[in-house]
Amino acid sequence: MTKSIQRIIQPHVQDLGGFSARRLLPSDERTMVGPFIFFDHLGPAIFPPGKGVDVRPHPHINLATVTYLFAGTLLHRDSLGTIQEIHPGAVNWMTAGKGISHSERSPECDRNSQSTLHGIQTWVALPEASEETTPWFHHHPATDIPTWETEGVTIKLIAGEACDRISPVKTFSPILYLDLQFPIGGSFTLTTGYSERAVYTVTEGLTVDGQPVDQHRMVMLAPEQAIEITSGTAGRCMVIGGEPLGTRYKWWNFVSSRQDRIEQAKQDWQDWQFGQVPEETEFIPLPDQADWFTTADKQH
Repeated sequence: MTKSIQRIIQPHVQDLGGFSARRLLPSDERTMVGPFIFFDHLGPAIFPPGKGVDVRPHPHINLATVTYLFAGTLLHRDSLGTIQEIHPGAVNWMTAGKGISHSERSPECDRNSQSTLHGIQTWVALPEASEETTPWFHHHPATDIPTWETEGVTIKLIAGEACDRISPVKTFSPILYLDLQFPIGGSFTLTTGYSERAVYTVTEGLTVDGQPVDQHRMVMLAPEQAIEITSGTAGRCMVIGGEPLGTRYKWWNFVSSRQDRIEQAKQDWQDWQFGQVPEETEFIPLPDQADWFTTADKQH
């Protein structure tokens, strides 16, 4: 392993009910990268006619969820009254703040024939001063996301700042979130500027600072070093990063800097205090398991 790579994380495969997700964060090796506290690679999943994604209404607090698709469509509904289809390349940022509930399902039109779902879902922890902000949802179509080419590599700035460009996606702390698509032999130099950074290999054929990396791995990078990413195939990777926020507690779908706040959120969900999601009658009950707690802090 090179000096610029701290560790390489393998995914834990999660069954999400009809399709699988590769979970990279949190992991035993690392729980956060900057403000990113959750990272799932969804699919690619192929659904036969009549089938699709059905994530029933569930709650969040003190974080933001970010959905970014490569293929397929999701229909987002939330307790603010939002109803929004999510298409490839768009960025959907939902700030839970003091509390929100939402569902994610395949649209009915996609269920009429075979359909595909492939993408990335992340959770971003909020700074303590913003944890109890008023919830909101912003949809950014693919045409609004800064996109450019450097030496044949297509770069999309999902959120944050990079290469003298700024994403229109509103954030609460310094953050880096990139989608890089490589031609055969393509190369991209990731400069410094964020204390914590990681590369996720969506495809095979990628090399990080001279070290070949298997598909579906998250590479934790050393700070304050420029990193060269290359691809021997038509490859793809995601880059995440930012500044650490300090200790965060995670239980089920709740994240907070305060353990007692999570206990309150449990009670609020049981007492139907998160609001109704439009056109939904189902919900996900509070889990019974006692081992949902994880503590996330800056780790190297």
